[in-house]
Amino acid sequence: MARPESLTPAFYYFDDVAVDRENFRLVKGDEIRALEPRAFDLLIYLIERRGRLVEKQELFEKVWKEAFVTDNALTRAVKEIRRAIGDDASAPRYIETLPKRGYRFMAEVKTVSETDSTPRQAESPGSEERADSQSSDAAIRKTMSAPRVNVRLMAYGAFALAVVALIAIGLQALFRSASAPHAISSLAVLPFSNGSADPNSDYLSDGITESIINSLSQVSELKVMARTTAFRYKGKDADPQTVGRELKVEGVLTGKVTQQGDSLLVQAELVSAADGTELWGERYSRKMSDILAVQEEIARQISERLRLKLTGDEAKRLARSYTANTEAYQLYLKGRYYWNKRTEESYQKAIEYFRQAIERDRKYALAYTGLADCYSFLSSQGIRPPREVFPLAKNASETAIALDDTLAEAHTSLAYVKLYYDWDWKGAEQEYNRAINLNPNYATPHHGYAYFLISTGRTEEAIAEIQRAEDIDPLSLIINTDHGEFYYFARRPDRAIAQLQKAIEMEPTFIRAHFLLARAYVQNGQCNDAIAEFQKARSLATGEVEMLGALGQGYASCGKRPEAQRVINELVALSKQHYISPHWLAATYAGLGEIDESFDWLDKTFETRFGPLIYLKVNPIWDPLRSDPRFEDRLRRVGLAP
Repeated sequence: MARPESLTPAFYYFDDVAVDRENFRLVKGDEIRALEPRAFDLLIYLIERRGRLVEKQELFEKVWKEAFVTDNALTRAVKEIRRAIGDDASAPRYIETLPKRGYRFMAEVKTVSETDSTPRQAESPGSEERADSQSSDAAIRKTMSAPRVNVRLMAYGAFALAVVALIAIGLQALFRSASAPHAISSLAVLPFSNGSADPNSDYLSDGITESIINSLSQVSELKVMARTTAFRYKGKDADPQTVGRELKVEGVLTGKVTQQGDSLLVQAELVSAADGTELWGERYSRKMSDILAVQEEIARQISERLRLKLTGDEAKRLARSYTANTEAYQLYLKGRYYWNKRTEESYQKAIEYFRQAIERDRKYALAYTGLADCYSFLSSQGIRPPREVFPLAKNASETAIALDDTLAEAHTSLAYVKLYYDWDWKGAEQEYNRAINLNPNYATPHHGYAYFLISTGRTEEAIAEIQRAEDIDPLSLIINTDHGEFYYFARRPDRAIAQLQKAIEMEPTFIRAHFLLARAYVQNGQCNDAIAEFQKARSLATGEVEMLGALGQGYASCGKRPEAQRVINELVALSKQHYISPHWLAATYAGLGEIDESFDWLDKTFETRFGPLIYLKVNPIWDPLRSDPRFEDRLRRVGLAP
C-alpha cells in the first residue's frame, strides 16, 4: 500500500530496534527500553535527518527550543540514547560523534505510518523485504502492540510527581542537610567554553570562570577547587562525573560564554558528580555592560540553590562588586589572562592592562593587586632586579589594602613583598595569616606561608601547610612541584624525588620540576641522574639564563670542575648584557669549595636583596659555607637566627 509522502511515520525500525514515535516507546529485541523524554525527542530528530551532520546549535534550538541547555546536557542525552539502542561511542553503528560539531545518525532505517502495516525501506521505498526481515518486523510489532497510552504524558507526569516528592521530603536531601547522603559541600568550576568565533575572547570566558571561583571560595561551608586545578580541564570534553571522581568533589559547574558585538550570552549548569543529574541551570542574555551583574548572580544563585548558610561577611563578599566600571573590569580580565601565561612578554602586557583598568577606576583594588603580582614575579623569575620592581609591587599592594582591607589577594601580595624583599618576618606572617583568615579556600597564601615556615625551620608545620594548599589546588603544577622542594629542604631526598616525579608526570615540560628533581638527585648521591635533569631543564628553558646558573651549580656539586668553571665564565659574560642573579655564582663557587669567592658573590647577592636568600638556613646548596663563622652573620642579615 502506497504511503502519502506528507504522512509522518509512526514507527522507525533499524536492526533489532523499533521506535514508536506516537506513543513515546522504544523496543530493542523483545525488551521495552526506558528513555527520558528529551532524549527521545533527540533520537527522533536525528533519525529524521539520518545521513547528515546535525550541528549542536541546531539541536539546542530545535530539540530543547527555549529551554536552557549546555553541551554536557546534550552529551548525556546522546549517552542515554546509546545505552538504550545498544550503541558504542568508540565504534558506533548508529550515532556518529563529530567532535566539537555535532552528530550523525548512520543506520539504515525503515518507516511505517499509522495506516501502513508494512515496514518500508527509507532509502529505497520500492525494494522488496526479505523473509527473515519480515519475521523480525513482525516480532517487533508484536512487542509494540500493547494498548497505546500517551507515554509522553506519563513520562512528564512521572517527572512532576518526582518533583512533588522531592518537595515533600525536603530539597535538603539534594543540597545542604546534615543527613543528606549527596549534599553538595565541594565544587569544581570548570573553565567556561568560549562560544564566540574569535579566540581573542578567551580572556572573557576565562575571566568569568575565575571570578566565579573567587566569589564562591569566599563561602566557608563550600570547598571550591582553585583556578589552577580547574583550568587543567580547559579545552577538554570532561565528563562531570569523571571530574568529580578525579577531584573528589560532589558538584561540577560548567558553562559557555558567547559574545557577539555588545551582546553577551552566558550559560551555566551545576551537575551532581554522583549521578550526573542537573541540579541547576540558567541562561543569561545580557548586554556587555551587565557582565558584572551576571557573574554575581551566578554565584548568588548557586549559593541559594545549595542552601549554603552564609555569614554576614560572606554574604557581603559574595554580592560585592570590585568595580562598577565594566570597561575597567574587562581590562582587568585581560590583565589576569596574560598574567597567567607567566612569561616576560605576558607580564608586560598584563601590567599595561592593569594600568589601563586603574585609569578607568582609580579605586579598583584588584587591579592594583594584579600590578603587584606582576612586579613581584618579574623578580622571582629572574627577569628583573629585585630593587627595580619590588618597591613597585609593595606600593601597589599597599594601595590595594588601603582601598579594600578585606581583600585576601592584596594581603597575600603584600606578604610576598615583606617576606622576599623586606625580610620582614613578623610582617609577612601577619599578612599571610590575615589573607588565610579572610579566605581559607584561597590556595596562594597557604603556599606562601608554607615557605615562610620552612625558611624559619618550622619544618612539620611547613609540610602541613603546603599540603593544605595542595588539597585546595590538587592539580596545580607549581604547588605539587614546590611540595617536592619542601622535602628537599627537609633533607628527605627519597620523598622529594617521588613528589617531583609526580609533578613531571602531570606536565613533562615543566622546567622547575626538572630543576628541583636534579637537586634532589644530587642530595641523594645520584649525580648522573642529576646532571641529566639539569641539562633537561636547561634545554626546556630556551633563551633563559636561570637554568644555565642551575646547571653550573649542579656541575660544581657533582665535582665537575671544568664544566662548572665554563658556566661561571659564561654567566659573567652574560651579566654584562642581562640581569643575572649573583647567587648562581655564589652557589657554584660554594659547590667547588672556593669559600672566599662564594662569600664575595653572596654579599653581592645581599646587595640586590635577592628573595630566595630567605632559604639560607635550610637550602642544602649553602652547606659548604655553614661551618664558616661568616655564615652566621649572613643569616642575621636576612633576619634569621643562627
